Amino acid sequence: MIYRILDGYKYELAEPVIVQTGILEQVCQLHSEELDHLYIRLHADGQLFINKRYAWDGASGIPDNKNVMRASLVHDALYQLMREGLLDREFREAADDELRQICLEDGVGKFSAWCIWKAVRLFAEKASLPEKKPRGQIVEI
Repeated sequence: MIYRILDGYKYELAEPVIVQTGILEQVCQLHSEELDHLYIRLHADGQLFINKRYAWDGASGIPDNKNVMRASLVHDALYQLMREGLLDREFREAADDELRQICLEDGVGKFSAWCIWKAVRLFAEKASLPEKKPRGQIVEI
């Protein structure tokens, strides 16, 4: 995964990322079509497509390193879908579980992955709520 530092956000994808999520069996029961956003597409088959130029702020509360970057990207994208009303907030726990699973896949130890998961379960609910004012926009160059 290639990314670059960006004003207003910490990172911007330099290439698209595709991740097979574990939450879509549940989503498919509610949505027969894909969930589509300018930079994020969640297909009914479970694949999450995050387009080039998607910006996110990395992991909150812990150092950004290669073991948590993909997990923070996917988690932020899923939470953005919730904030924008495209994905029901009932999937928040599933998104948090996805964060933990990707952390484990990318080399985070079991205890550390659990701590990260527990922190988002306790403190990240507000991040899934609709925003009154968007955090910012990506400026196309």
